[in-house]
Amino acid sequence: MGWIGDTVDSIKSIQIRQLLTQGVSLGMIVTSALIIWKALMCITGSESPVVVVLSESMEPGFKRGDILFLHMSKEPIRAGEIVVFNVDGREIPIVHRVIKVHERQDTGEVDVLTKGDNNPGDDRLLYAQGQHWLQRHHIMGRAVGFLPYVGWVTIIITEKPIIKYILIGALGLLVITSKD
Repeated sequence: MGWIGDTVDSIKSIQIRQLLTQGVSLGMIVTSALIIWKALMCITGSESPVVVVLSESMEPGFKRGDILFLHMSKEPIRAGEIVVFNVDGREIPIVHRVIKVHERQDTGEVDVLTKGDNNPGDDRLLYAQGQHWLQRHHIMGRAVGFLPYVGWVTIIITEKPIIKYILIGALGLLVITSKD
């Protein structure tokens, strides 16, 4: 009966080792994704190098679900550029076109006014109360490229949380049951 006990212990040891290996693999994947994201932040100079267009305000140029790639350089922002900006008091960044630029004579800093291509008026109603221009610290980056429709995955997961939980459960099950 001693060899059966040794065999059971050996099987348990192998199962624990497999679980630890899978856990380390999952940790490496998550860590790699974070490192890549931070590297992109450094390379692009943008706090968020990739964003998803969430509304129809920039149609026909960008549609809901498009992914934009951002870059932020020291060069002044000019009219016609598409920027992604944060407004004080709002969590979700906005993707719109710069329609006016105002250079301050005293500091040389540039303030901008934005508008969605599909919107009838400028964005002053979207800005914080009493704010008429965006300053550089509001702008996360300039759009330098895009992938059409790829961001729909993010939109669906955000708008339908049950799908997010199903995907997380399926990925977790895949990690647990995979034999490496």
